[in-house]
Amino acid sequence: MSQILFYLLPETDKAPATTVPAHIDFACRLAAKLYRQKSKIFIYTDNQQDAELVDEHLWQFEPESFVAHNLQGEGPKFGTPVEIGFKPPTSGRPILINLSQNMPDFIRRFNQTFDFVPADETLKQQARERYKQYRAAGHQLSTEPAA
Repeated sequence: MSQILFYLLPETDKAPATTVPAHIDFACRLAAKLYRQKSKIFIYTDNQQDAELVDEHLWQFEPESFVAHNLQGEGPKFGTPVEIGFKPPTSGRPILINLSQNMPDFIRRFNQTFDFVPADETLKQQARERYKQYRAAGHQLSTEPAA
C-alpha cells in the first residue's frame, strides 16, 4: 500500500523565471530536496519528451543544488539516486514522483508517491481522476499546498 501525497499548485501556469510548467519545476525541486535527504527516487513521465524536459531542468539547477540523475537506460550500471523515465522502472526505489497523466500500473512498488494538482483546468481534471483511481485502489491519500 503506497502513501500518495498530492501537492496543490498555485494558480500560475509557469514557474518563476522559467518556461517549464509549474508542476514539472515543483517536481524537480521536490526531487532535489529528497535527493539531499539521501532518498532514491523514480520520476515517471508520459513520454520521452517530458522525461528529457525534466532531465534538462535538473541540469539547470545551481551547482550547490546539483541532483545526481539520469534518464532510464543511461548513466552508471546501478543508476543514480534519481532516475527519470516514461517506462516502468526496472530497479527498486522507495519514492515515485508521478508526472504522468495516469495512475501508474506499477504504483504498488513504491512506499511513497508524490503527485500534483496543477492550476491548468485540463491538468487539474486529470489529477482528480488519478486521485479517484488511487483511492479506489486503496492507497492512503493526503493533500497539501505546494510551498
